[in-house]
Amino acid sequence: MLRTLSIRDFVIVDRLELEFSRGFTALTGETGAGKSILVDALGLVLGERADAIVVREGAERAEISAEFEVDEGSQLARWLAERELAGEGACLVRRVIDAAGRSRAFVNGSPVTLAQLREAGEFLVDIHGQHEHQSLVRAAAQRELLDGYGGLEAVAARTAELFRAWRRHAEQRTAFETGSAAIAAEREQLEWQVKEVEGLACTPESWQELVAEHGRLAHAASLIEGAQYGLDTLSEGEAASLPQLNAVISRLNGLVEYDAALREVLDVLEPAGIQIQEAVYTLRHYQQRLDADPQRLRNLEARLDAVHSACRKYRTTPEALPALLEKAQARLAELEATGDPEALKRLEEEARTAYMAQAETLSAGRGKAAAKLSVEVTGTMQTLAMAGGTFEVALTALPEPAVHGLEQIEFRVAAHKGMTPQPIAKVASGGELSRLSLAIQTVTGQVAQVPTLVFDEVDAGIGGRVAEIVGRMLKQLGRKLQVMCITHLPQVAASADHQWQVAKTTSKSKVSSRVTALDAGQRVDEIARMLGGVKITDTTRKHAAEMLGMKI
Repeated sequence: MLRTLSIRDFVIVDRLELEFSRGFTALTGETGAGKSILVDALGLVLGERADAIVVREGAERAEISAEFEVDEGSQLARWLAERELAGEGACLVRRVIDAAGRSRAFVNGSPVTLAQLREAGEFLVDIHGQHEHQSLVRAAAQRELLDGYGGLEAVAARTAELFRAWRRHAEQRTAFETGSAAIAAEREQLEWQVKEVEGLACTPESWQELVAEHGRLAHAASLIEGAQYGLDTLSEGEAASLPQLNAVISRLNGLVEYDAALREVLDVLEPAGIQIQEAVYTLRHYQQRLDADPQRLRNLEARLDAVHSACRKYRTTPEALPALLEKAQARLAELEATGDPEALKRLEEEARTAYMAQAETLSAGRGKAAAKLSVEVTGTMQTLAMAGGTFEVALTALPEPAVHGLEQIEFRVAAHKGMTPQPIAKVASGGELSRLSLAIQTVTGQVAQVPTLVFDEVDAGIGGRVAEIVGRMLKQLGRKLQVMCITHLPQVAASADHQWQVAKTTSKSKVSSRVTALDAGQRVDEIARMLGGVKITDTTRKHAAEMLGMKI
């Protein structure tokens, strides 16, 4: 949902900081006060076209930023993560337009293209009442909405997955038919690679053992000499330290009975003698295990050279050779499978059959959902000053199967009785389009993909009972989604959870718009103004209070 909107030097707005709440918010005010400017600003920050005319007169640039709450696991969260634009539970979008008409866009502080900003905006807000930023006029959005309404998301996802598998097998067959020589060359190269790396039998563990053993054999003479030197110095040489130490211990043991102070020295020397004796045993055992085997050393060096040569050839490391082998074996198995043209055709046909079965299941589900959705939206339209109008979801068979199924989905509407249903994008009246959008959103609100809805012109050409119905529907929709509506009708405004007043002020020959969040008393005055026109009476205020006190 939309948390905040900040506007700087945009048209007649100087500075404006707005904080939004959940539920249904009505924006009211005199004609020309600038209510639509808020919608224009929101559309601009979501990627609509802009030029220098939007910059406030005398300012260097206009700047608009909006912060949105991002639900973990949502489509927007995945979109942001895939493009390394993720924030901490939020999406901050910003648009700057300078006085020369140049534009810059940012998402969570990172610069993005206008196309990326527009793509992000499709996950964030639907603006109903104008074509530029309304998802319901886009074929992909209509398809996703129908699939969501019919509970077909998993079936549609599986259909797309099977289509891609089918195309992959088709491409493999085509590639084989047009490039069999290249495939044969690659297969031969891989066979040599697999044979060579398998022959090395190099695993991370065996490699470490090989390096350690080579190190021992390469320095065997020095190790043997060092061990013998240790034995000579400690025990076996003419001036060995252990016999001399034992002699000192023996001599002092004969004297300790005359002076007990020598016991302290013996307590140090005797353990030292035991430690040196243990070291002598260990050195002797180590020396016996040492073997200066020139032939074994040559064999180890040859194996080391073979491993290093293979690593240079394949640009890898000894530790990574098993992964290289696994990858080469997998690719070789794939090529061997694609080496048989009959097998390729069979795999392609099996993939096509699997796709068609799933796509036909999807088509059947879409047919049922389309019929139900058409009836429900048509029924809702009758209460929205579109009596006699009809809504239908048309499923038209595609000339070729596609990733999203076997049919094109198109929302069509006839606003009045006797008219032929036309694509929703061709509905001429902004008010009719906005009310139709309200009807569709009311019916499909539980599966809505976009969390924030903005309605402009929804009250165009209506009043009385229909206006009250529109207000109730917006109120109901606000329980599921964040809803904002620009309205001139007191019946609609009185249904809102929150109400903002947009007013125009003049100071120093400059015109500015300001927005005020109304409390309960101010709402009575504003609803009374909308009811009574120029002169507001106590009766009008009482009527306004009664409207605000209605149970919706």
